[in-house]
Amino acid sequence: MPVYHRPARSLRVLLSPPNAALALRLGLQPDIEVVASALARPAVALVEELTSVTGLLADDPECRVLVLTGSAHPGLRDAVLAAGAAGLVLRDGPLEDLADAIRRASRGETVIDPSLT
Repeated sequence: MPVYHRPARSLRVLLSPPNAALALRLGLQPDIEVVASALARPAVALVEELTSVTGLLADDPECRVLVLTGSAHPGLRDAVLAAGAAGLVLRDGPLEDLADAIRRASRGETVIDPSLT
C-alpha cells in the first residue's frame, strides 16, 4: 500500500490573538503552518496590537512580526517600524497578498502594504 507524505511545511506563523477563520485560510497555503503558541518558534507572527510587538520580540528575537490593521492612521507605519516589526499589512486584504507578505517578511524584507503608505 502506498504511503502518501505531505510536504513539510517550512513556514510557521503565529496569530495573536488567535483567529480560527484566518488560521484555516492560511493553513490552506502549501508552505504555511499556523501554530498555536510562540513555543513552536514561529518564523512570523501576525499581531493586531502594536503593544504585542515588543513582547514577542523579547521572547524570540528571530521572529518577524507583522502588524495587521484595518486602515492607515497617521504615524502608524513609523510606530510599527520603530517597535521593531517587520511591517504593516491589511487585515481584510486578499489572502494571497497576506501570504506573500508573510513569505517576504520571513526572508527578512520589510513589508508595508502599498495602500497604507
